[in-house]
Amino acid sequence: MTANKIFRAALIWGGILAVLIGVVGGFIGYTVDGTVGLTSALIGAVVGAAFLSITAGSILFANRYSESEMFVTIFFGVVLGGWLLKFVLFLVLAISLRDQPWINPLILFVSVIAAAVATLIVDAIIVMKGRVAYVAPVEPSESAESAS
Repeated sequence: MTANKIFRAALIWGGILAVLIGVVGGFIGYTVDGTVGLTSALIGAVVGAAFLSITAGSILFANRYSESEMFVTIFFGVVLGGWLLKFVLFLVLAISLRDQPWINPLILFVSVIAAAVATLIVDAIIVMKGRVAYVAPVEPSESAESAS
């Protein structure tokens, strides 16, 4: 399993979990606070999915340049840019959703935390099950072949 397959699997399972959190959280939110609770839970699930997608997507995008001499620079620049984007997005969402009458802050908070914890668990499981070589395979040299 290559690193790209691991991040694709993380995106797929993260999306599935976001939908499940949206459905379950939406049901609980609607039960607790009507459409305000439903809206809050759905926004929380979408925010969790978006944050996961930004991280995994930026790594997948940066890996396209693995053959470049500037790969390390490009990789860390793209990933750092993704983290900065998430930070700015979080601040914008926190400020714009604060004090909105159509948001239940507790349900939104619980939904975002549930999405974050769920994606961390999925990431950990996928990485543990993925077998990615961290040492390049050694090609046999001609002198070693002629010695045998």
